[in-house]
Amino acid sequence: MSDRKRSEVAVVTGGNRGIGLEVCRQLAASGRHVVLGSRNAAAGEAAARSLGDTGLDVEAYPLDVTDDESVRALVHHLEHELGGADVLVNNAGLLLDEDGDVLDVAVQHFRDCMETNVYGPLRLAQALMPGMNARGFGRVVNVSSGAGRIATMSDYAPPYSLSKAALNALTRQLAAAARGRDVLVNAVDPGWVRTDMGGRSAPRSVAQGAETIVWCATLPSGGPSARFFHDRREVDW
Repeated sequence: MSDRKRSEVAVVTGGNRGIGLEVCRQLAASGRHVVLGSRNAAAGEAAARSLGDTGLDVEAYPLDVTDDESVRALVHHLEHELGGADVLVNNAGLLLDEDGDVLDVAVQHFRDCMETNVYGPLRLAQALMPGMNARGFGRVVNVSSGAGRIATMSDYAPPYSLSKAALNALTRQLAAAARGRDVLVNAVDPGWVRTDMGGRSAPRSVAQGAETIVWCATLPSGGPSARFFHDRREVDW
């Protein structure tokens, strides 16, 4: 299969709802084949079906980013059925102890957030970026948060904030691992968005939250890498 003649393949983790589902919709609407990853297989199938019913090219795939076997199964499907992945959006995330005190929050909660928010994206990148490097093309987007910005970090949700700061650091490491190829790796702060995680009082819609993620996922050759963006503007780490 010729990688550049087929439709680009985009993998979105945590794609069954919220920002992830909107990213799937926008990427599919741009002509890409989207693999919607979801830990809950039934929820993923329902989400993919809702997009497919509108004519979009979306397939669901059961994916737990914290499980090595689950990631290996996804990679086997991508490589053998679809010719690999061109785009990876690491969207799956975990928020714990939103109002917790860093001196009181259980260490296990920090581990849990790191497992999903940092080691999950690392697993996926280690699995998919070598293929991108070999083919000479790829886009990786890590969905971060303003809570992970060192310059403005407060006492909000300590496990989540620390994990997002670590995800930002991972973004820089992964961008360097592209080694000059047309593989661009960036992080995005989508802002406070009306999702199950963000709540109903959040000021931003899922379309607004997804917009810069999709922009980074579809950057042209020569675009920025190793950067942190909010509303398409670079922000400090």
